[in-house]
Amino acid sequence: MTNPTQPEPPTLAAATAMFVEVLVVGIGALTAAVLLLIALIGPVPTAKLAPIAGSSAAAAVGLAAAYAVGILVDRAADTILTPHRRRLRTHYFPSNTAYAQARLRLADMPVLAARADYARSRMRICRGWTLNTLALALTADLAMLRYSIEHRPLILGATSTLGIATAFGFYRAWRALTVTGYRKLAEQTALPPAGQPVPAQPQPNSVSP
Repeated sequence: MTNPTQPEPPTLAAATAMFVEVLVVGIGALTAAVLLLIALIGPVPTAKLAPIAGSSAAAAVGLAAAYAVGILVDRAADTILTPHRRRLRTHYFPSNTAYAQARLRLADMPVLAARADYARSRMRICRGWTLNTLALALTADLAMLRYSIEHRPLILGATSTLGIATAFGFYRAWRALTVTGYRKLAEQTALPPAGQPVPAQPQPNSVSP
């Protein structure tokens, strides 16, 4: 009889996590795109389109669009940060070969590999939102320029400052997660000296039948 508490297969869990990551990043990017559209068309057309935007069909299209845009933003953020990520990696792995071998050794440790995947998931979200927050701050400022609001300079300044500070926070979180991931990977996959027994791997908590 199948245990109802049995965890889902790793491949399914990884695919689900990836979908959620891309969607979380894409929702922020799509929001920035909507703000840019508002800035371009102005208040009157925006008011006319508001009822359509609240429909179920628009929500479904928006979800699909968020996923597609999330893929683009994730790839863009990865391309921008790749040189920095590689410099951080050289502190723990002298070559690409050493890093690839460590990843292969980690794959033989299911519990540690699952933890590493979770850390990389958070890292990718922080990476994407580094760009998202900058885009949201910029498009929000552009949208507010089309509307008559009180204390506009003060609000624009606050929005820009908050956006830059939040983007920097996401960048710092991405960097900390990346460094920690490389350090743990190096420690967990380091080969013991000759003659020394290999330490036992941590085992997942057992589930009572």
